[in-house]
Amino acid sequence: MKFGSFPTVDAEGMVLAHSVRAGDRTFKKGRVLSAEDLEALTSAGVSTVYAAQLEPDDVPEDDAAATIAAALTGPNTRADTAFTGRANLYATVPGVLELNETLINKINSLDESITVATLPNFEAATKGQMLATIKIIPYAAPSRFVEQAVALTADAAPTLELHPFNLKRAALILTSVDGTKQSVLAKSETVIRTRLESLGVSLSHAQTCAHTETALLSALQEVPNNVEMILILGASATGDRRDVVPVSIENSGGTIRHFGMPVDPGNLLFLGELQGRPVVGLPGCARSPKLNGADWVLQRLAAGLTVTPQDIQSMGVGGLLKEIPSRPQPRDAKHTREQAPRVAAIILGGGRSTRMGPTNKLTSEINGKPMIAHVADAALASNADGIILVTGHEKDEVLKALAGRPMGYAHNPDYAEGLSTSIKAGIKAATELDPPVDAALILLGDMPLVTADLINQLIQAHDPSDDKFICVPVVGKKRGNPVLWDATFFDDLLSLTGDVGAKALMAQHADLLCEVPVYGDAPLTDFDTPEALHQHQAD
Repeated sequence: MKFGSFPTVDAEGMVLAHSVRAGDRTFKKGRVLSAEDLEALTSAGVSTVYAAQLEPDDVPEDDAAATIAAALTGPNTRADTAFTGRANLYATVPGVLELNETLINKINSLDESITVATLPNFEAATKGQMLATIKIIPYAAPSRFVEQAVALTADAAPTLELHPFNLKRAALILTSVDGTKQSVLAKSETVIRTRLESLGVSLSHAQTCAHTETALLSALQEVPNNVEMILILGASATGDRRDVVPVSIENSGGTIRHFGMPVDPGNLLFLGELQGRPVVGLPGCARSPKLNGADWVLQRLAAGLTVTPQDIQSMGVGGLLKEIPSRPQPRDAKHTREQAPRVAAIILGGGRSTRMGPTNKLTSEINGKPMIAHVADAALASNADGIILVTGHEKDEVLKALAGRPMGYAHNPDYAEGLSTSIKAGIKAATELDPPVDAALILLGDMPLVTADLINQLIQAHDPSDDKFICVPVVGKKRGNPVLWDATFFDDLLSLTGDVGAKALMAQHADLLCEVPVYGDAPLTDFDTPEALHQHQAD
């Protein structure tokens, strides 16, 4: 192919490289110039054009793209009509894409005019989703390289194949220990059911048993024979092949084929087999709908692919999922671009301040600024997505102290009944935010030393996929405030009563608690009395 600037009168049959305006007409790039086109261009004073002159050995871009696309089309895929040098391949059914990566690399190495771009190997795809695109770099490809690309595909197994999801039924066993909340089990089952349904798999059997070998042996015996895959989500993470869940599978006559995987989250997955059926020991992150290593294994199994220990061990490159800014829910069309978790900051500012005497501690000044304003400014400067101030006692004075700072408000008329009523008012307001929030951070209005950095530390620590549902700052061995609560616990927080916080709820879910080490006394320092306030100001 010759490319460059040509006299317009000599450009018949050439491909126009750049759009040209001639009078009231526009000749777009890619147009094959005819004798009439040349006459019109010449009449408009266009003496030269940039164009491509194809030679006898060149295959026009659309023909080349269509030829290579047809050669690459494998089972359950189709090629569309080539246009402007591009032909796309699409999935005709939902399934898992398998590629011959070596062969595709060879095709891309033939000549710079031929390019093939695909989804990642073993990617799950929906019906109609684009799997690959063949693009010829304008405006033609040498015929010998097009022929070589076709020959390469003829000498190998399908270069590009979509394995349809054909597994139909799965069973789920959830284990529990003392203190495991029914709502957590129910949510886990719902998330896993939804995950399976996105792969065309029905969760046809689900049960809960105690986290013991005896109970698991019995539960495994109850799995119906028509179930094709068994999933087990333990109340406690599996730490070794000799732990409760793997040992129970082996004692049932099964085997453990591989333990662990180089994917985070998902490290503690294990893969076994029982009576010819795959058994997947799910990591704790499977409680979250976000993508994790278990999804990669389940997708392949649902598509009828054998998953070997080597397959799992090869997942490490690209397996650092928790560091991806956008980690979507698996195959959820409504979440093609998952937003970062949204965390609301709730400032409790409705207390009666009885220990401070006649002065409302929240409006008392510290370093020239009302106490409540220090807390509000820290929240506003943090990564929190919505700030909600809960008012109660002396509402007008508290609002005046905030001087119109931009935030939402929730009034608690029952503030005299105790702290729990303000927590409930704040959580109720958080549940009404749009878009919804994933967690809420509860700040106390009388803790003005809390900083935006501390708030951000707690937000960063929040990771339900790693069982970090409740995040609390710790100074030495002492827990302090504020505390972040995953939205899973909003219903529990709305059920609190009396003049207490949520310490009892925290104690009930120690396995879902994340202690965040913090330096300095900010998480432990409040100002309830005139003496404490005066001492701080004196210091």
